Amino acid sequence: MTTEAPAGGPRRTSGATKAAILEAARERFAADGYERATIRAIARDAGIDPSMVMRYYGNKEGLFAAASEIDLRMPELGGLPGKHIGAVLVAHFLDRWEADDVLTALLRVGVTNAAGAERVQLVLAEQLVPLAAGVCPDPADAPRRAALAASQILGMAMARYVLRFPPAVAMAREEVIAWLAPTIQRYLTAETAG
Repeated sequence: MTTEAPAGGPRRTSGATKAAILEAARERFAADGYERATIRAIARDAGIDPSMVMRYYGNKEGLFAAASEIDLRMPELGGLPGKHIGAVLVAHFLDRWEADDVLTALLRVGVTNAAGAERVQLVLAEQLVPLAAGVCPDPADAPRRAALAASQILGMAMARYVLRFPPAVAMAREEVIAWLAPTIQRYLTAETAG
């Protein structure tokens, strides 16, 4: 099946058009944030008519939800010695933040827009809570423990990749892991007092 052709180019399949829209949306949301990104700008970047964006994604919220589909590719922690869980998780998130601008864009949008905040909450609920449930002493406590771990991970991401605080940016990867890992470890695996 073919759809609209980019200006002066061959017709694209619907799959190629959707992929072009999502790529343009990710770049535009990352560069401009949710509020300033427009359907027109995204369509222009994708080389299509704005009506095609609406056809496939309905509205800006639908497009943002599709563009911010994120698989955090959480590491398998079950086979690790318990004392390494914090370090492995912090290293994993550093790898993800450094390799994926969509995560940074999602964080920016998450602090300025309700739809973005809901998206961040959903990603963490679907992906970090199950991981926490697999390693914490009481799986019923996993949502609270995941929220505590997220506070540290997202806090560092905000300081290092969004706000770019010079001391946070200047820290070597090993330093970030050394500082955050014990806290993440405690949040996920320590017995609770009381």
